[in-house]
Amino acid sequence: MARCLELARRAEGRTAPNPMVGCVIVAPSGEVIAEGYHRRAGAPHAEAEALAQLDGRAPGCTMYVNLEPCRHRRKRRTVPCAPAVAEAGIARLVVGMGDPIRSHAGGAAWLARQGVSVTRGVLRADCRDLNRGFITRARKGRPWFALKAAMTLDGKVATRTGDSQWITGPQARAHGHGLRDRLDAMLVGIGTVLADDPRLTARGARDARDPVRVVVDSRLRTPLDARLLPANTSSPARTIIAASERAPRTRERRLADAGAEVWRVGAGPRVDLEALAQRLAAAELNTVLVEGGAELHAAFVAADLADELLLYVAPMVLGGRGRDSGLGWLGGAGVERLADATRFSFRGDSESLGEDRLLRLRRRNWR
Repeated sequence: MARCLELARRAEGRTAPNPMVGCVIVAPSGEVIAEGYHRRAGAPHAEAEALAQLDGRAPGCTMYVNLEPCRHRRKRRTVPCAPAVAEAGIARLVVGMGDPIRSHAGGAAWLARQGVSVTRGVLRADCRDLNRGFITRARKGRPWFALKAAMTLDGKVATRTGDSQWITGPQARAHGHGLRDRLDAMLVGIGTVLADDPRLTARGARDARDPVRVVVDSRLRTPLDARLLPANTSSPARTIIAASERAPRTRERRLADAGAEVWRVGAGPRVDLEALAQRLAAAELNTVLVEGGAELHAAFVAADLADELLLYVAPMVLGGRGRDSGLGWLGGAGVERLADATRFSFRGDSESLGEDRLLRLRRRNWR
């Protein structure tokens, strides 16, 4: 099963709206005779890719797969796998987890009724962790949101004069940039666009796959010459600008002419983040990297949409109090009582990146 997960991760960031799936077929002798993984939506599923190496025949063999074989088509992109598994003569099926989409679930149970020996729940926690975005979209109707920030030991992302380049070293910055290649979309606030004019690309990463770009811009202040707009970049990735209903219609037309998709989400003065989350799920996005800034991070925490924190911490302290203390990574007024705090759990895979440290935290009991 660990090998299935390893194979599945090869397509990280490329399978949405589908899950990441790897498959290993083992002969009765114990020899691995075929492997496969789902490469992208519309491509063969992992089971089909592995069985194709055996001409669809694997009598008496054991199949390992991190997600139970589907019994129904996913939007008619591919044929269901469970019948092919039965027809191949697979004697035993080992699955990590069931399908969280109820209308697609039941493949393992169906195979058991066909006489296949089924073992469930092997490395289940790891299998669920791999497809946390897919599970969240299936169960909550929204993507998995990971908030990313680079900060000092005292939680600052810039000095009181706005100096922020660079708090973390080159290894941490390269690692953070590489995250864009592994998630389906990245999201920033209008403050980041106005201050940094980012491209929001995954340049330098494998296959140069750029994520969908999302800007939270309630009043449609994104400049027409912004580098993230399709008219100003060679990147084929979609650019979505989320605005409130009160934003000027003339600005919407101009941004649309520059290649952006303008979504109006929220009747008030600000974008409704929960409504935006639902729209992003409807756009078939499983995972979204939220790069800030501070006010946007705070808004996601306040809306109970922060599923994961990816905090790059540099071994330095800026110090100061109040307005003299620099800009914190999390804006907003904060809570008044500890009982109202948003709580996360540290993961065991935090790592050193040069002189810096990456801390990974997850929402408690997300599973």
